[in-house]
Amino acid sequence: MNKRLSYLLLVSLFITFSALGGPKEGWINILEVGGNNKGELCTEAIHGAIEKASERGGGTIYFPAGEYLTGAIKLESNITLHLDAGAVLKFSTNFEHYLPFVQMRWEGTVMNNFSPLIYAYEAENITITGRGRIDGQGKPWWMEMFRIHEAKGPIPLTKYQKMWMEQNEGLETEEYYQKTMNLKFFRPPLIQPFRCKNVRIEGVTIENSPFWTVNPAFCENVTITGVTIKNPPSPNTDGINPTSCKNVHISDSHISVGDDCITIKSGRDINGRKWATPTENVTITNCTMLSGHGGVVIGSEISGSIRKVTISNCVFDGTDRGIRLKAARGRGGVVEEIRVNNVVMKNIQKEAFVMNLFYDKNTKPEPVTERTPTFRNIHISNVTGSGVNVAGKVLGIEEMPVQDISFSNINMEAKEGLFIHTAKEVELHDVKISTEIGPSVTAEEVHGLVLDNVKTEKPKQDRPVVEIKNVSNAFITNNFPMVETPNYLEISGEKTEKIFLQNNQWGNVTNPVIKGKGLNTNAISEK
Repeated sequence: MNKRLSYLLLVSLFITFSALGGPKEGWINILEVGGNNKGELCTEAIHGAIEKASERGGGTIYFPAGEYLTGAIKLESNITLHLDAGAVLKFSTNFEHYLPFVQMRWEGTVMNNFSPLIYAYEAENITITGRGRIDGQGKPWWMEMFRIHEAKGPIPLTKYQKMWMEQNEGLETEEYYQKTMNLKFFRPPLIQPFRCKNVRIEGVTIENSPFWTVNPAFCENVTITGVTIKNPPSPNTDGINPTSCKNVHISDSHISVGDDCITIKSGRDINGRKWATPTENVTITNCTMLSGHGGVVIGSEISGSIRKVTISNCVFDGTDRGIRLKAARGRGGVVEEIRVNNVVMKNIQKEAFVMNLFYDKNTKPEPVTERTPTFRNIHISNVTGSGVNVAGKVLGIEEMPVQDISFSNINMEAKEGLFIHTAKEVELHDVKISTEIGPSVTAEEVHGLVLDNVKTEKPKQDRPVVEIKNVSNAFITNNFPMVETPNYLEISGEKTEKIFLQNNQWGNVTNPVIKGKGLNTNAISEK
């Protein structure tokens, strides 16, 4: 009887063990095929395991706890890399281990370059998962870039620079970009699937990227969830950068990096328009962003266009900017159908919101052509901010004003307010911006403006709450300052016309409307 019970117990334990984490069909333990977890180079073993799994239709390459040193890894279709808790996939600092060059996209330009640390080309169903860690060991790449970039005079070309010249002969870029091209040394992103479908990255921690960290290019159906990305102060080490991708889902991730946390792109200038592939159908939700130049950034490479993007339920704490859209003359492309909702911002070092078509500071107007960038149909709502330097800037260009934008239910404490210049069809509803200096809202060169319940908790003696200049076709309504306010609205400018004021309550205001310089006497109609 005791033997029978012992036997049944062993069978039960075996079944439980198998169900909970024992050997699984289709899994290849890297330690059983020539790999090691002692920090010794095992690139060949990893490649061999991927090839073996690929030959039988796919499978999972399993990395138990330990340290694995490798060069570039190329994934094939139906392959999963699974890093168990305690596993560290560490990438070699020897540049030779990222040869031969492969086709990839670098800052929006398709070129032949060092292989990304984890790369895939025209593959399907590829996955990186687990509770382990991926360490790009990016410092040698950063230092080599600094060595070349900061040289005081001509220095000898390295073999890698010569190789880049040979393999990218005839590469077409804008003239102003030649300074970057002249470096001829381009650090690889850490993860770049190129022209792939059904990509999933889940659970892992990624750190010390040589360049952009997770950078799918020309991919469809990309899911990035539960990921932690940590890069120290370092050049261009963005967190997640989908470029010319369709159906992208980013969620439940924590990002603190040396550049932008999440950036959406679609190609640069001539080269980007050549590929003409937009990024579209993007959802970003439930993420926290700490150190970074921007929380979520769209651009500046928008030449293939970006559309249908939602950003929701995120926290930005300590980033330079919150939501940032950037482009410039010459870039071309359209950014449209963007929704931002339920966001908390704190300790924002520069602007909470930016829509800037002067990113490259080209101030000379051009005829509207394929070179002309466009921002339109962009809506931001339900945002709380404190410790913000500047609430926001909207900067359109003369030949293409920013169009059809709105800010709704905004509650923000900032040093300076929201500045809007060269725009059409702008609406502010239930916007409270309390500033330390200057107006809460300034609008200049705007056609079509709605100001509905705009207020501050800290009115200034010397400045109004709202300043508008050279604004036409404006409706200012439902404004009720709830604290004693010396000056509410100043209107000026020779081009100002058709300003309609209705249903405003000025009981707490000493000077509700100040008529400034150049204002036509018939510009204002009040009921």
